Amino acid sequence: MQYNNYYVLLEVYETPAPSVLTMDGAENKIIHFQKCNGGIIVLNNKPEATSEDRTFFGQPRGLSTLFFTEMWERFSYYGMRAILIYYMYYSVTKGGLGFDQGTAASVMSIYGSMVYLSSVLGGYLSDRVWGSRRTVFIGGVLIMFGHIALSVPAGKMALFVSILLIVLGTGLLKPNVSEVVGGLYNEGDTRRDSGFTIFVFGINVGSLVAPYLVGWLGLSYNFHLGFSLAAIGMFLGLVQYWIGGKKYLSKDSLYPTDPLEPGDMKKLVVRSTIGLVAFVLVLLLMALLGSLNLTNFVLLLTIIALATP
Repeated sequence: MQYNNYYVLLEVYETPAPSVLTMDGAENKIIHFQKCNGGIIVLNNKPEATSEDRTFFGQPRGLSTLFFTEMWERFSYYGMRAILIYYMYYSVTKGGLGFDQGTAASVMSIYGSMVYLSSVLGGYLSDRVWGSRRTVFIGGVLIMFGHIALSVPAGKMALFVSILLIVLGTGLLKPNVSEVVGGLYNEGDTRRDSGFTIFVFGINVGSLVAPYLVGWLGLSYNFHLGFSLAAIGMFLGLVQYWIGGKKYLSKDSLYPTDPLEPGDMKKLVVRSTIGLVAFVLVLLLMALLGSLNLTNFVLLLTIIALATP
């Protein structure tokens, strides 16, 4: 692969951090220089596309990493959804939780809406705190543990823990993995559109295959085995994302595009803590009043979803 011998200044922003110079090599495309007198300068040496770079259907090799990451994430998500509603309303004697069908359907509806609402949080954390690459990985880990929670026969508590983890994890991963795909291409690269087409094909493959495999295993044998298969799928996606990301993904995706100032970071932590404490206090109050049940929990999630800007 041939590289240019010049660097392009991407951005400068203030920071009190100590002086650090990191040269990750031409293959990783990025130089990150941190000045002790305040200010971060990020320099990028973008490679020109060559035939050696076109190893995945004529696309950058990093696309294969993201293709399989999103394929396995969609496999785990739609596989879980294929059997979750049955798990909720099947009787306990059949391995389910014994909810009535109306309540189970309500949980599924709120679940789906919260997943997409959480993408607002994922975009914010990527742009201001972690960078898209780290945000995708953290999201995948949360999703995997969410499926693991369902694979354990721990009743309703495991269900609620799983919902929380998968909602947060999907919100972190889903909006940011596409951003990493876009970062594989230089401005004006004619391969970008076809690259996204291939990427979406991976989403469709995972979404198509999962309901049949996970559904067959969960309904024919055991719900928890089905959820375990979903967890394994996300694990495989994370492993290849971790390995492939180090080799093929741009280093600039490790840094937030609009990082928070130190004072803003403190405010974010305080506000997040207040919100979490308030949510827990509401649940405790509902428990003390004897009104903490599945119907009211779904109602609370609905109110939060409507109130979230």
